[in-house]
Amino acid sequence: MAFRALGRNKMRTALTMLGVIIGVAAVICTVSIGEGATQRIQAAIEDMGANMVWIEAGGVNLNGVRTGNGATKSLTVDDLKAIQDQISLVSHVTPNVDGRAQVVYGNQNWSTSMRGVSPDYLFVRKLAVDHGAFFGQDEIDRAENVCVLGHTVVNILFTSDDPLGQTIRVNNQPCKIIGVIEEKGQSATGQDQDDMILMPYTTVQKKIKGINWLDDIWASAASPEVIPEAEKEIADLLRERHHLRQGQVDDFNIRHPVDIANAMADSARMMEILLASIASIALFVGGIGIMNIMLVSVTERTREIGVRMAVGASEKDVQMQFLSEAVVMSLMGGAIGLIFGMISSVLVARILQWPTAVPLSAVLIAFVFSACVGIFFGYYPAWKAASLDPIEALRYE
Repeated sequence: MAFRALGRNKMRTALTMLGVIIGVAAVICTVSIGEGATQRIQAAIEDMGANMVWIEAGGVNLNGVRTGNGATKSLTVDDLKAIQDQISLVSHVTPNVDGRAQVVYGNQNWSTSMRGVSPDYLFVRKLAVDHGAFFGQDEIDRAENVCVLGHTVVNILFTSDDPLGQTIRVNNQPCKIIGVIEEKGQSATGQDQDDMILMPYTTVQKKIKGINWLDDIWASAASPEVIPEAEKEIADLLRERHHLRQGQVDDFNIRHPVDIANAMADSARMMEILLASIASIALFVGGIGIMNIMLVSVTERTREIGVRMAVGASEKDVQMQFLSEAVVMSLMGGAIGLIFGMISSVLVARILQWPTAVPLSAVLIAFVFSACVGIFFGYYPAWKAASLDPIEALRYE
């Protein structure tokens, strides 16, 4: 009966459902975008290494001056070796001497990120060599001019040539390519993780930057659970090595990148909730449209209601009839909105190159919410129809 009643005014029924369709589609689309962002950040956490500890040169406040990475010479190779030998909770540790470098091959050149590291860099950052090989301790001890490239640098400098065995200039320093790192793509913040060149840290120190200290030390804890204890032991060891008295501020910073990534994930979830809340307003607007149209329908069908009551229909029967029509309109709008929402999320993923994911919970919530909108906004018109006096309804023109 509800379907027959709605079918008599197809255009009006379609326009009434439009608000619910837009509301559900908007909620599904925004939730899918937010879910995709959250999954992307979680993938970035896995790529980064869930048990990574980052020791950065420079204290937060050193002698009244705020300092940061590269502002002090407080980290040395001896500090790295001490952490490696004395902190049992650390499984791998690598130095980092970084900066920007202009790389040149033939008539091609590119400005990229340069990192001077050790072989443990692969373990700490969860990387692998795509083809070729990584440099070893012998190349580090001799400060050899060898390098390993990211895919972005390879694609720009070498269009079709095999980069292995070729020699490029890194800030006017000749460097032989011995390997290419596997492709990683963009990070959660949009940074190109393949736009880099890796070299022995001794080569970067002595031949390119002309320094004898480290910008950072990256360590990998034995497991994520022991990170707080490992950080404390590292801090105590470095304070002792740097002869810092009690009360003196650290001349280094210990960061946990996963904490930063988790904070980004929390922000993404909050934004997802905010956007879904804004989009859900359209559902309430659609619900108000349902209520208004149902009130019009009650007025138009007053004689019909009087006839039904005259032949024995109870108030509950009339109420359920109009409430069923409201719920049917709401659920049909929710189903169509779900389809449009999923199509929209796919279009967003393809056009903006942004990952999207439609969780099952969002689908269930959309349907439940649609039904609730129909019941909530359809109740008053149904109650009004059931409250009509049969005699007055039969006399209504």
